[in-house]
Formats: sequence, structure tokens, C-alpha cells
Amino acid sequence: MAASDIGIDLGTRNSLVCTTTRGVILQEPSVVIYDRNEEKIRAIGEEARTMTGNMMTNLEVIWPIRQGVIVDYIVLEKMLKHFISRALGKYAFRKPMISVCVPETITQIGRKALEEAAYQAGARKVYLVSAPIAAALGAGLDVSRPSGNLVVDIGAGTTDAAVLSMSGVVTSASIKVGGDNFNQAIMTYVRRNHNLFIGEETAETIKKTIGTAAEELSVRTMEVRGRNILTGLPKIVTLTSDEMRIALRDCTTQIVELIHSILEKTPPELAADIVDRGIILTGGGALLQSMDTLVQQRTGVSTLTVANAESVTAIGTGKYAQMAANRL
Repeated sequence: MAASDIGIDLGTRNSLVCTTTRGVILQEPSVVIYDRNEEKIRAIGEEARTMTGNMMTNLEVIWPIRQGVIVDYIVLEKMLKHFISRALGKYAFRKPMISVCVPETITQIGRKALEEAAYQAGARKVYLVSAPIAAALGAGLDVSRPSGNLVVDIGAGTTDAAVLSMSGVVTSASIKVGGDNFNQAIMTYVRRNHNLFIGEETAETIKKTIGTAAEELSVRTMEVRGRNILTGLPKIVTLTSDEMRIALRDCTTQIVELIHSILEKTPPELAADIVDRGIILTGGGALLQSMDTLVQQRTGVSTLTVANAESVTAIGTGKYAQMAANRL
């Protein structure tokens, strides 16, 4: 793999760029600030994220990927160019070979548009790799063997589950539920049950601090500040991990049901392999406390969340880029 060849995981919330020689070299929010008055992009990535809390009326926040679906290819192309330029650094004069991670459910039209965007962004060659295969490669699984592996990637906007065997996808499914939905569920619960309005950043902090998917022996608590919906004044409430389990129950149940549906469609021989090998959880959403415990309780199959869950798909995309380069 040349120093200028890269793998890109374009996520709903964050995008990661990776090489096999240097690992993850860039991680930035998948967001763009557009100036309507001047009709041009003002900021991309981390710089754009820092501006979102203090916006002028002429500025528009654009997330070109929503729930795993590309909704603005023109903005995506600009964002890709920015990330590629940042990642290449001193190698920017070279046209890189780019491997891009895509949802298993992406349409043929979507694939063509994404390939074109990557070429317009400066790629000399573009490869698209499905998210489950990228996640499996990043987790160190040997997907080339005839045995079955079940990988569940819980991202910000979608959860993709797939059974992999012999370098291909045997069966797969996807739902538009992920980490962002966890945050929204927490915000809704706090508003309905405590008359407290909180922002998404606060919900994210709550999720990481006391969020849980399964019942815990020891209940954790957290003080949360927000605005009282009834009075409009600041208010402080104490939330518990048990409340967060209830708040997140609908989202976590949908993910478990997705995994159930995949297991039901899996051929018996591969299902036996999965029972032996276990279910692998990847993605930032998999870091929700006890998510693997809940899946194991509901399916009866041992479940493991990989150590580098947030970056594993990007790492796998980088590995795919190297594999593609070696075939040339």
C-alpha cells in the first residue's frame, strides 16, 4: 500500500481516514457550514462543528449523510476533497487509491454517485467496501474462510448486521437506528419525565456516563442541568442509569430484533459457526454500557464488543485498500 493510498469511513456523525501503515490518521465530524450570502462553503469538519453553536443567520449547517444515506453529493464531494487533502499532507500531489466504506443497503445509483464524488475529489482508483466486511476486517476476522461470522455495526445513524463467509455477505439487514437515536431518546425522556430541556451534547454525555442497555446491579446517578420547560428557568435534576435503560429500551430492542431476524435467515451450518464464534459488535453505538450483555441475554449467543469499536470500520476499510492494491 502506497503512503498516499487511504481508506475512508464516511459516517453519519464522524468520518475517519485510515492507512494500514499509520492507522487512523484523521477523524472529523461529517459536517459543513455553508454561507448562503456568499454562496460558498465556510468550514468543513472540526472547524465547522465548533461554529454550529454560534451561528449567524446567513450560515447553514449541512450534514451530507443522514442515517447512513447520502443526501447531498455536491457537499459530500467538497467534504471528501477536504478530508483527502488533510490526510495526504506532503503526498497531496499524488492521486491516491481510495477505498470507501458504504452501507450494505446502498443503491446502485448511490454507489455510482459516491464513486464519481471520490474521483472528482482526486482519487486515481476507487473501491467501495460494504460496512460489515470493513468492520470484520478491522476486527481481525478472517472472512475468506467458509465459516460464518455475524458482525453488527452500530453507527450514529444506522445499524448494519450481516453474516459473512468466503469474503462475501450471506445475509444482511439494516435499520435506521444508532447512536444519534440514543441521544434523541434520552432528550425525549428527560423532557417528558422531568420537564427539562437539554441539548444533544448533554444527551451524549448522559449516554456515555450513565447510559445502559441492560439492568445493572448497582444503579449509577448523574446531575444534569437544563432549562425548565414550564418556567423557562435553569433547573438541575438527578438521573439514574435505570431511567436511561428505560429511555433507550425502544432503540436497543429494535437492534436486538434486527439481530434475531438475521439469525433466523442464516443457513444452519453457518448458524452453528456463529454459536461457536459468537456475535461481534462494532461501531460507536456498541460502546453503550451492557449492549453486548443485552444481545447475549436475548439471543443466547455469546457477544463481544471489539476494543476499538469506533475506529474498527475505518481500519478495515484501510485494510481493504491494501488488499485491493496487492491485487493490482
